[in-house]
Amino acid sequence: MAGATAHHHRPTLKQSNKPYKSRHATKSALKEASKGRTARQSPQNTSTGSAAAQLRVNRRLHAKQIRDNKRQALVSATRIFNGVDGVPRIVAIVPLTEDVSARNVATALAQSLDPSLGEAPEQGIWKVKAERFKTSLQFIPLPYKRLYTTLDACKAADYVVFVLSSEVEVDTWGDTLLRTLQAQGLPEVVSVVSANAPMDPKAKPGILKSLLSFIQYFVPAQMRVFDLHASADTLNAVRALCEGRPDEVRWRDGRPCVLGEQVEWQNGVLGVTGVVRRAPLSADRLVHLPNFGDFQILKIVSAPLPRHHKSSGDAMEVEPALLAEPSTSDAESLVSSNNPDDMANEQTWPTEEEMRSAPAGAGTHGRTTIPDAKKGTTPKRVRRIPKGMSEYQATWIVDETDDEGDEDEDGEGGSEAGKNDAQEEEEEEEMVEMPMDADEMDAESRRSVAFRDLDMEEEDRQLKTWRNRERDEEGDAAFPDEVDTPLDVPARTRFQRYRGMRSFRTSPWDPYENLPRDYARIFQFEDYKRTERAVRKRAEMDSTAVEPGTRVTVYLKDVPQEAAQQSVGESLTLFGLMQHEHKKTILNFTIQRNTEYAGTVRSKDPLILCVGPRRLRVNPIYSQHTRGGGKGANNVHKFERYLRHGVTNVATTYGPVVFGKQPCLFLRETEDPQSPELVAMGSFLNPDTTRIIAKRIILTGHPFKVHKKTGTVRYMFFNQDDVKYFKPIQLHTKYGRTGHIKESLGTHGYFKAHFDGPISQVDTICMSLYKRVYPKWSEIWKEEPVASLSRDDAMEE
Repeated sequence: MAGATAHHHRPTLKQSNKPYKSRHATKSALKEASKGRTARQSPQNTSTGSAAAQLRVNRRLHAKQIRDNKRQALVSATRIFNGVDGVPRIVAIVPLTEDVSARNVATALAQSLDPSLGEAPEQGIWKVKAERFKTSLQFIPLPYKRLYTTLDACKAADYVVFVLSSEVEVDTWGDTLLRTLQAQGLPEVVSVVSANAPMDPKAKPGILKSLLSFIQYFVPAQMRVFDLHASADTLNAVRALCEGRPDEVRWRDGRPCVLGEQVEWQNGVLGVTGVVRRAPLSADRLVHLPNFGDFQILKIVSAPLPRHHKSSGDAMEVEPALLAEPSTSDAESLVSSNNPDDMANEQTWPTEEEMRSAPAGAGTHGRTTIPDAKKGTTPKRVRRIPKGMSEYQATWIVDETDDEGDEDEDGEGGSEAGKNDAQEEEEEEEMVEMPMDADEMDAESRRSVAFRDLDMEEEDRQLKTWRNRERDEEGDAAFPDEVDTPLDVPARTRFQRYRGMRSFRTSPWDPYENLPRDYARIFQFEDYKRTERAVRKRAEMDSTAVEPGTRVTVYLKDVPQEAAQQSVGESLTLFGLMQHEHKKTILNFTIQRNTEYAGTVRSKDPLILCVGPRRLRVNPIYSQHTRGGGKGANNVHKFERYLRHGVTNVATTYGPVVFGKQPCLFLRETEDPQSPELVAMGSFLNPDTTRIIAKRIILTGHPFKVHKKTGTVRYMFFNQDDVKYFKPIQLHTKYGRTGHIKESLGTHGYFKAHFDGPISQVDTICMSLYKRVYPKWSEIWKEEPVASLSRDDAMEE
């Protein structure tokens, strides 16, 4: 064996190093491989260099396709504006400070296109042709401190130009306007700075940087502030208006509008001439005029611009043609609410006269009261009390059933059985039997005859001390609904509309029970989402509607002359409505309070609701917003007395039907009609008429005497009848115990209560009561006209 090969032990460790630069070694390559996306190899070229070249070609082709798609989308979106005779781009010029002029800004922008153009008109719309960019602009110079006019103009505008000052800061009104426009939804924004004199060259960069930082807080997409004193910046601002693609506000999708270039009124018929925008305009649907309401369309007539002959250059008038008229079958009516039929909803309950004429002793439904039992038929009951104890002292003895199970919880076991038996024998010798009379056996509450009440002066003194007790902030925040029971009115009368609920989240509540009369006037959807889809689909398939981009004259029926008078010097816009959007129903909005508003906002306070093109005078009520926006098990939501900061609540009011997730604003009027305060903002939630908003009140009482799980409670009620009336309702304490009323004690409203665990003398006994609350009926809010000599003169002319 000497010639045998030497034996080598197998190594204990084997190390295999990672190959350097192996395929899929990087994290991104491994991530792509795990997703199943790997580099596609060309089937024709298998060499590495040819495959890499093929990948570069594929990437370039893919990038070209993306670029072409974006260009095509831009062309499609701006096709309606193409050409000098195309649809003009609406530009709303909004001054944010008092020292700047929207009219001067419009003049500067127009003269950068054509220096021969004069100054902008004092009032109204100014149309300017931008032949250099093959389009046209329609300027709406807005006055300072005209909030509602600015809101309406920005709803119809394609661009909004914010005019800032290099010398004066934006005040509270400008800040409120920006927040309101931000919540309403802004189209494409261009920011410019204008002043009477050019800025100092040294201070100019800092001023522009500060203004850009300010405007980016409200419009984060802003990248630049243009200085109108520099000709290059003015031209760039115009280029942004003429070549850009207007950002569409989502809530305006599918809703036509017509900006009134010319307005005429005759015998109740208002004619508005303008271009149909955003969506087809149907003669069967209603249109909304801000400040005046909804109106029916009489007819839609074409209003083409005069054509210029190429050879002679003369303008040729084109005869208008009838485009659409409302049909007799599908035209929307102006009926917005139902007329309740009182005879159909007549109740069969007896009237007060019939109740007074009923025989004495008659109960409900003609039944007499239950007679007393004959003497000797009621079995006698005896009660065991200690020897020598008086009747008054016996009333404080706790029943054996009240504390049953307490001794079992101590875990003594059977080892103490003999000792307990001995104690019971001793107790039997000291206990005597006391017979109970018929009054005492009638009910458990008959024990109260032996309860000794305090005198009135001492009772009033202790009650005053209890109600004047100091309540800490934590307790007030945890129980904000505490109310005191009145002394002069019985609780069963004062709170007769309230009910008790074992579980606020799961207890059933009939949504059609005891509804107010206003509920008979509103409309209810069987399936709101399905109705909305059907309405939108029907609007898309309407072949008789006038397409966007058509210049028309819309004639409206039964319009007051004030609408034409108010339109002089201001922009008047018609907003098309969808089907059913004129009918009244219950509107629910999810809102948050404005962080800059420091006032108190209570439920049912009068506010101005701005939703879509409408403005309504409402008195909303607020309720908790269920997590996820669901209804819960019973669709019952807690009423909120106040709208608080940092909490999303639901505002409920009556109003016309809303389709889509439209933004909403809640404004509060001030002494200055043009300077309202922005209270809250949010969006439309749903038109749920079965949403139950339950107002909660908590009646509190003081544990006068306590024995383990049983206690005597006072100050919650002040007479025996109230105790009996509210006896079925569950009690709870601030320390988390639950219980119920067992019997009434005395004549001052004291009662004995039993709980699920030992209670403390410093605890507070509570009883929660609930009732359903409803909002008030809403009305159209109308802006008061601002006195203007030029406007009056124009109307006289």
